[in-house]
Amino acid sequence: MRTYVLAVVAIWCCSLPAGAQAADRAAQAGSLPAFHWPHGYKAAVSLSFDDARTSQIDTGLALLQRLGVKVTFFVQPPGVERRLAGWKQAVADGDEIGNHTISHPCTGNYAFSLDNALENYDLTRMAQQIDEASEQIQRLLGVRPRTFAYPCGQKFVGRGLDVESYVPLVAERFIVGRSYLSESSNDPRIVDLAQAMGTSFDDTGFAAMKQAVDEAIQQGRWVIFVGHEIGQRGFQVTDTHALEQLCRYLKDPTNGIWLGTVEEIGLYVGQHQGAR
Repeated sequence: MRTYVLAVVAIWCCSLPAGAQAADRAAQAGSLPAFHWPHGYKAAVSLSFDDARTSQIDTGLALLQRLGVKVTFFVQPPGVERRLAGWKQAVADGDEIGNHTISHPCTGNYAFSLDNALENYDLTRMAQQIDEASEQIQRLLGVRPRTFAYPCGQKFVGRGLDVESYVPLVAERFIVGRSYLSESSNDPRIVDLAQAMGTSFDDTGFAAMKQAVDEAIQQGRWVIFVGHEIGQRGFQVTDTHALEQLCRYLKDPTNGIWLGTVEEIGLYVGQHQGAR
């Protein structure tokens, strides 16, 4: 009997007109309060780059200056020291400087992190990584990071029964903690800002970038793009030509997109999440 009832319900649901199905989905979504971007914007986009790589200064800074675009750089202090004058210029330009730890610990399954593996960390050691990075960034650049990017997008320390999330460490220190290689943009009604989704735009053409933005426009979402090097398209390289096309698209007022730093948009989401 139970199987028969479920089958009848399934047939009934599938037989609903498309409009009725959409209304049903809307009713379910109604459990969350509506969210409104400021100034009539339809969606929000942030551009972010990780690791304080030299091409971000040597190639990216002039491009961003010419386009009048402000981005979020999630930096490690050793990389900042290699191009200190350039990073000071980024701050002067109004770009945001976020925290990406001192030594970029990831799982030891990545060969580059074998001697700096999260499996060998505990929360105390991770807190030291984060706090020391903030202190050094403030000393070098005169700004204290208010947002954070998880190295490799990984949020754990330890192994097996001793694994712990370090998301709470990020939540108590920063407005936003950004992940990496996520499969979705951020729904501002429900996103946990301590682990916001990040969408890679390395090794990607403008068409794919635009598709991610257009989907966000349709759904009222926030896309946080994540890149590394800036130059000719390739592995962990955001293509300069595609980036320029994307920036022009985002800045076109007819598209209704709020282009802002991670901190700027994160602050707004945090203040308006749950408002009716």
